[in-house]
Amino acid sequence: MQTQSLTSQFPTISVKPVLQKIKDTSFVSFIRSPKFDHLKTHFHSTCVSQRVRAQQKLVCRNSVEKDVVCLPEEDSLVEVKRKKLAVFVSGGGSNFRSIHDAAVQGSLYGDIVVLVTNKHDCGGAEYARKNNIPVILFPQTSKVPDGLSSADLVTSLRGFEVDFVLLAGYLKLIPVELIRAYDRSILNIHPSLLPAFGGKGYYGMKVHKAVIASGARYSGPTVHYVDEHFDTGRILAQRVVPVLANDTAEELAARVLREEHQLYVEVTKALCEDRIIWREDGVPVIQNRENPKEYS
Repeated sequence: MQTQSLTSQFPTISVKPVLQKIKDTSFVSFIRSPKFDHLKTHFHSTCVSQRVRAQQKLVCRNSVEKDVVCLPEEDSLVEVKRKKLAVFVSGGGSNFRSIHDAAVQGSLYGDIVVLVTNKHDCGGAEYARKNNIPVILFPQTSKVPDGLSSADLVTSLRGFEVDFVLLAGYLKLIPVELIRAYDRSILNIHPSLLPAFGGKGYYGMKVHKAVIASGARYSGPTVHYVDEHFDTGRILAQRVVPVLANDTAEELAARVLREEHQLYVEVTKALCEDRIIWREDGVPVIQNRENPKEYS
């Protein structure tokens, strides 16, 4: 739909406003603004509702302490609060870094408030400490006596006011206590086109070696919701990459990883903007930001 001005004094907005924090303690996480006919106040003092699908974020500058992004939805504007994210890693955490970069740059409407790992000295944990992100060890084992129990982990994440959990190369099975506490709020990224080449034992380079050995012509990352088993939750998004005739596992892994970094950030953006919709048959789909009637 073509961008339209609200009134004669309000020209089409062609720039992306900068998110801004507001001084006040009152906060409503999900409000609908008035219809267009009633919105004639200045842009810098209110949420300007436009019947457009422009690629831009508007910030409601009312009595709100936290950042609030305004998303178009039919004839109204929907306010969405900034989300708090927990990321789980077991290794270098390249997807974790991509999501963190997007949050710092402002393209993602959320913040990573805590990192959870089963390896205190892994690359992801070191990166988190350098960026002042708290690190939690989980699970508690004989080798990791200072790790948290499942119950304590849930309590800790609640203390950080975590909205969503993102698994980014975390190799442990998620406990049922966490799944129940964060129902439909835990995502994982897997380096194959699930349901193929998934499940226990399929991780890292093992996945890419299995793909090549099978003769599959395509592979790619999958973002899915997490349930009580490995890689069996509802699929949310996928990207396809070719498997070339002379590919090594390392070459295929690098090709898939480039898509992982882009896909996981895009999905996390949709998650933070409340654009993931569950169909009646239980399948999650992503609502298009510019046209809410379109899904992917």
